[in-house]
Amino acid sequence: MHRYLYLAFALSGGAGLVYEAVWGRYLALFVGHSAYAQVLVIGTYLGGMAIGALMVGERARKIQKPLLWYAGAEVGLALAGLLFHPVFQGLTGFAYDWMIPTLGSPGLIGVGKWALAISLLMPQAILLGTTFPLMSSGFIRSFPGAPGRTLSLLYFTNSLGAAIGVLVGGFALVRFFGLPGSLAVASILNLMAAGVALAVQRARAGVEEGGVEGGVLLAEEGELGFDLEGAGAEPKRFHPKKGQRLVGLLLGVSFLTAVASFAYEIGWIRMLSLVMGSATHSFEVMLSAFILGLALGALFIRRKADSGLESLSLLGWIQWFMGLMALATLPLYASTFEVMAFLVDVLPPTDGGYALFGVARYGIAIAVMLPSTIMAGMTLPLITATLLHLGVGERSIGWVYGVNTLGSVLGVALAGLLVLPILGLKGLIVAGALLDMGLGVVLLALRGGFGSPGRLPWAWGLALAGALVVALGVQMGVPMDQRLLTSGVFRYG
Repeated sequence: MHRYLYLAFALSGGAGLVYEAVWGRYLALFVGHSAYAQVLVIGTYLGGMAIGALMVGERARKIQKPLLWYAGAEVGLALAGLLFHPVFQGLTGFAYDWMIPTLGSPGLIGVGKWALAISLLMPQAILLGTTFPLMSSGFIRSFPGAPGRTLSLLYFTNSLGAAIGVLVGGFALVRFFGLPGSLAVASILNLMAAGVALAVQRARAGVEEGGVEGGVLLAEEGELGFDLEGAGAEPKRFHPKKGQRLVGLLLGVSFLTAVASFAYEIGWIRMLSLVMGSATHSFEVMLSAFILGLALGALFIRRKADSGLESLSLLGWIQWFMGLMALATLPLYASTFEVMAFLVDVLPPTDGGYALFGVARYGIAIAVMLPSTIMAGMTLPLITATLLHLGVGERSIGWVYGVNTLGSVLGVALAGLLVLPILGLKGLIVAGALLDMGLGVVLLALRGGFGSPGRLPWAWGLALAGALVVALGVQMGVPMDQRLLTSGVFRYG
């Protein structure tokens, strides 16, 4: 029966990214620029999801039937999807007929447009943010056992559905059904997910929802973060301050690694736009490749997610190698121009040639993004499962997901508005890589301070030296041909 919940969450992830793709097209008509619309949608989408996840995290112990609440959130998303088109028409009509003539000033008009757009998207974004912690809590209570493996597979299925949804929504649904029809299809997916959750909830009605069964962790306030039973490990008892520091450390890693990951995403999207062309479909291809890597990372880490405190050193090495893989994309990037030029030369200007061209573009995006994003996809399930094994309870699911999403918002803002203009594309990737590798060094250095044997001085010393040497080598030794970057591939390869 648990397989049906994985399927439901995959449908939910697909619906969420269909919404994101369609919202961008709607708002491009209103704010007047597709690039501004994408920034607005991404910022509101991530910000609302952070709010929703943190709200559920704070109330995790009081929610008696999380699967029922999850189904309610999916129904709310379905209704919002069906109502989006008429509400959008009403708000834009209000803006054109009253707000814009009244405000007069171009600056005030821009602020008013963005305020209306955010108010239109924020309720759905908050509902989307509640779905992961609610589904995770409901799943762990209904099917207790290995919470880390459960979280990994939920994150995998949801992200896989999202990676498929952004492609299907952008390439097929809008073409065949238009914008309102695409929203209707996403609403149907939400209703299907809600139906599955309700069916499982009814089938599991005999299971006590509010207690602990088979290892479900619902810690009391006085025990937060102090008890640990890792897989095969003896229970450990932490001093309260040390336990709180460990919780704070893991939440900080969740926040900062999201900052670095979305700095990579902004950098890669800017870089690959010069190769693929700055079209709407190019953005959807790159976004899907990014999310696919996150999905695969969650899948690969599922067997290690329940290793308890031992996961700290694993998390440290994951962070370090994530930065290394991000740096490796810079020398790889120059060769993508040659690949794209070859495709332009050899593929015929037919429908079949364009289809092959689209597949090849997806392959290029995967080659650049996948190694680092696989590492990034491992971090969220690993951090959350570690906090669960520490006894923090189900609130940790909402905390980690919300803090990680807030880091994503900050990463998008810092990368696009501050770091990129100052340091350029190469500097942005190097800065993100140093942040990830630095987090890895910190985790390796502090591992011994939280009860694991040995401080591994050789490991974190080697990691620190390696991070500095590799970053400096990439910064100084990888050329970025300005003439190649500005000329690109189109039209003649």
